[in-house]
Amino acid sequence: MTYLQQLLAISLLIISQVSFALPQGSINVNTASAEVLAEMLDGIGVARAQAIVEYREKFGDFLSVDDLLDVRGVGPAVIEVNKDKIAFVD
Repeated sequence: MTYLQQLLAISLLIISQVSFALPQGSINVNTASAEVLAEMLDGIGVARAQAIVEYREKFGDFLSVDDLLDVRGVGPAVIEVNKDKIAFVD
C-alpha cells in the first residue's frame, strides 16, 4: 500500500467516526413534524407548524431561512427569534 493510499484510508476512517449532528437545540425544518416544530420554535403554534409541513410537502425542502418567509404566517420577526434554532440538514 502506497503512502497516499494509507493516508486516504486513515482519512476515511477518521471521517467515518465523526458525528455530524445538529447543534444542540436546533431543529431540521425539512424533517420535523408539525408537533415538534410547534414545540421547539418560538412564535410557531400548531397551525403555523402545520403550514410549514404542508408547504414543505408541496414545494420541497427549504434551502434557506428566507424560504420560510413564503409560508403563510411566518414573518421576519419569527425568523429572527428562531434563526439560531433552524437547520436544514441533519
